[in-house]
Amino acid sequence: MVSLPAYAEEPAKAAVADGKVVAIEYTLRLEDGKLVATNVGETPLVLVQGRGEVFPGLERAIAGMAPGETKQGTLAAAEAYGEVAPELFVEVESARIPEPDRHVGAQVFFRDESGARRVVRIHEVRGDRVTVDLNHALAGNPIRYEVRVLRVEDAPR
Repeated sequence: MVSLPAYAEEPAKAAVADGKVVAIEYTLRLEDGKLVATNVGETPLVLVQGRGEVFPGLERAIAGMAPGETKQGTLAAAEAYGEVAPELFVEVESARIPEPDRHVGAQVFFRDESGARRVVRIHEVRGDRVTVDLNHALAGNPIRYEVRVLRVEDAPR
């Protein structure tokens, strides 16, 4: 009888699961192909799966993936930058907006109720009133993604 050499079993690749530390490369585009963001060729994005550190739809997309796997798809607006929320259109006195920025489409800094500074867009100008749009600039847009899982590790204890 001939004995066969013993082969070590190949260890199973770790899969993305809640609580795992995951490093990814990603590219995000609008439906027309316009680049929104990418980190390909740069520092990987490191996140803890299940903590809501990335778009909800992207977190679901990478669940179960193993290192080296790539996936493409489209996130609905609600799963990415959010839907356009009508209640985030706010009317303010035009005096609060610098004169050169009092035109539709201008982006200006605005302080919210908590005092945080953020960029908003001028939506409409009517005499002494200006409507500003507090929605994210990409709200309402589906986002095409391509993601590659680079590493999956247990979270440090």
